[in-house]
Amino acid sequence: MKLGRLNHVGVATPSIEKSIETYRTLLGADVIGTPFDLPAQGVKVCFIDAPNTQIELIEPYDESSPIAGFLRKDPAGGQHHVCFEVPDIDQAVAEMTANGATILGAPRIGAHGTPIVFVHPRDFGGMLVELMETPKEDH
Repeated sequence: MKLGRLNHVGVATPSIEKSIETYRTLLGADVIGTPFDLPAQGVKVCFIDAPNTQIELIEPYDESSPIAGFLRKDPAGGQHHVCFEVPDIDQAVAEMTANGATILGAPRIGAHGTPIVFVHPRDFGGMLVELMETPKEDH
């Protein structure tokens, strides 16, 4: 497995609209995607482009969303995860597992339309890591 580029930083928020305004006003963000629902994961997401990566704003649908649990601990929101690209998600899962990492669930399709998995925070010093198969158009 070869670690690819940092694709995005996931930020949990109680309100995507308020967060968009904050990034626009305080950081001058001007390339902001349209928020969209990701029903399989119980969230609404929106990507803000930065010159070298993206910020993924994540808002829960309801109290059953994993992001709702995060917001119960941190009501204002905050950094939820970092996402690195990998060339092949199945190979990454096999190698990470062989090296003792705990993969949280089976690969599933993420917000970029490619397979993703999450690696338990204890394997990265308390940081939740998402691995995302590099989108084909990025090759």
